[in-house]
Amino acid sequence: MIWLGIDTSNVPLSVAVVQDGQLLVEWTSATKIAHSIGAMPAVEEALKRANIKPSEIEAIAVSEGPGSYTGVRIGVTIAKTLAWTLKIPIVGVSSLQILAGNASLFNGLICPIMDARRQNVFSAVYTNELEPVLQDGHYALDAILEKLSTSEEDILFVGKDVAIHWEAIQHVLGERAKRASLHLDMPRASVVIEQAMTKQLPSIEETHHFVPDYKRITEAETNWLAEQKQVGKVND
Repeated sequence: MIWLGIDTSNVPLSVAVVQDGQLLVEWTSATKIAHSIGAMPAVEEALKRANIKPSEIEAIAVSEGPGSYTGVRIGVTIAKTLAWTLKIPIVGVSSLQILAGNASLFNGLICPIMDARRQNVFSAVYTNELEPVLQDGHYALDAILEKLSTSEEDILFVGKDVAIHWEAIQHVLGERAKRASLHLDMPRASVVIEQAMTKQLPSIEETHHFVPDYKRITEAETNWLAEQKQVGKVND
C-alpha cells in the first residue's frame, strides 16, 4: 500500500512516501517558509523522487493539530483536496502524538511541547507506548508542570519549542526533566504514516467531514464571544 504523509502543524514541514511499510522518501525542514508556498511543491518533489504517480497513492496521513492555526489548516486542506480528487481515504493523526512517537524508546513519560504564546502550550503526556496520561490540549505551562511534578518518573520533553520553556521546566522538575535530541524535535511525516497505519481506514465519503483539531478557538472567535458577552451585559 502506498501512503503519502504530510505534517504542517507548526513551523517545520515534513512530507513522506511509504510503500508496503518501507520508507521511500522523506523531506523535513525547519526553515521558516510559508506552508502555503512550500507544502505542495514538497509533496510533488517527494512523489517525483519516489517515482510514484499521484494516481498510485492509496491513502493519505496528515497531522490534524493542534498547532499553528494556519499551518494545520494548510496541511489538512492539501490532504483533503488530494484525497477527494484521487478518491482515497484520509487519516488524521495528533501532531503531539507524532512528536511523542519520535521518542517512543525513552524509558519514562514523554511530553511533546508546542508554544502557544503567553506562557501557554499545546501539550500532552504519553507513555512510551504512546498511551495518553494527559490528553492533547491547550494548557498553561504551569498546569502541565504541576501535574508532572507529582510523578516519580523521568520526563522527556520533545519538540522544537521546548527551548522556549526549558528554564521554567528545569526549575520545577530538576533532573527528572530530560531534553530530546535535536533530530527528535522535528515532526516526521513517516511517523504520521506509521501511526495512521494503526487506525482503521475511513470511507471516502468521510473526507468531506474531516476537520482539523485545533484544541482552542481562534482569536477572531475569542473576540466575537467577548463582544457577545458585552452586548448581553448592555441588554441586561
